[in-house]
Amino acid sequence: MQGNETELEAHLEAELEALDREMPRMQSMAGNIFALATAWAERHAAILERTPPSIRAAMEARLHRIGIRWGVVNGARMTAQFPALGLPPKRIVLPGDEEAA
Repeated sequence: MQGNETELEAHLEAELEALDREMPRMQSMAGNIFALATAWAERHAAILERTPPSIRAAMEARLHRIGIRWGVVNGARMTAQFPALGLPPKRIVLPGDEEAA
């Protein structure tokens, strides 16, 4: 069963990638937020239905993160980058600002 589960995991990984790639099209084709939510819910349920119980929690977490990124589920989105090494932020100097600096 272990080899079969690995195959299924690879297939599910491909489905997640396909879902993430298709989200822009799903958003553009949805007439309203309810249509988008319905399309998302159908894909979400179909992927979870094929997910073995042993990896269901991880799959739900991945789907939730995709949903946050595309605005179809509640959650905090990261909107700024934070330096990993604690480096000071770079100062952007525009051509007219050189004399003031």
